[in-house]
Amino acid sequence: MVAVRTARTLGLALALCFFSGAFAGVGTAQEKKAEKAKSKLKITVPQDDAELQIEGKNTKPTGTVREFETPDLDVGKAYEYTFSVTWRPNNYTTLTRTKSVEFKGGTDITVDLTKADAKAPDKAVIRWVPTPDDVVDEMLKLGSVKDGDVVYEPGPGDGRMLIAAVKKGAKKGVGIEIDPKKAAEATENVKKAKLDDKIKIIEGDALKDRDYSEASVVLLYMGNEFNALLRPVLEKQLKPGTRIVSHRFTMGDWAPDKTIDVKGADGDEYKLHLWTVKEKK
Repeated sequence: MVAVRTARTLGLALALCFFSGAFAGVGTAQEKKAEKAKSKLKITVPQDDAELQIEGKNTKPTGTVREFETPDLDVGKAYEYTFSVTWRPNNYTTLTRTKSVEFKGGTDITVDLTKADAKAPDKAVIRWVPTPDDVVDEMLKLGSVKDGDVVYEPGPGDGRMLIAAVKKGAKKGVGIEIDPKKAAEATENVKKAKLDDKIKIIEGDALKDRDYSEASVVLLYMGNEFNALLRPVLEKQLKPGTRIVSHRFTMGDWAPDKTIDVKGADGDEYKLHLWTVKEKK
């Protein structure tokens, strides 16, 4: 089912206007006979202040339900528009969801961007917050990091967890960092620790086309939303016995095997979670 992407040829003057009640009625006979017609778009987004793009163009309206109309389109002709919404469910997580929708010129469409699509996974960017070194040590103890382990960490920030893991005996560490500046900082810290032969920092998206199957330990301090996106990847790829240790955040209804509370040297309380991957039934 290949749609003709004629939306591109419109120069996308998406004169995106608010849909108003004046357009709510059924078209007149003259409009029905016209070769050109507008399509009305009704789009639902996750939260009021979400940023919405249609065909790469920013839109201004706010609210969870937004209504627009297209420029004149060829009636009955196949079109495909791409919708992208970005929102911040909290002050450290930015999510982007993209969906392409096929429709015919002159027909109205409804687009729901509140639900994730497994075929087009969300993109998550997490603001890095450091885990105190003494709490990192407790995470490594909880995950029983030992000689021979291969430790992976999405979003390693400055690389401190991987450096600590290798110093504790892990034979290899791999970090996937989406922020170029943080990736460079982690790489530099690994070099300073003289562990660049054992730790690799990859600049990229930890959720996109990544292979975690080598890991015997996965360390996390990312966020509930990120963990939910990563969970199916880990469940599919990790071998039985692999340990997952998360600072603070859980994985939805996948209950941790163990949770401990740790009092840090700074006097704050920290909650740490452990999962051990089981044999698939």
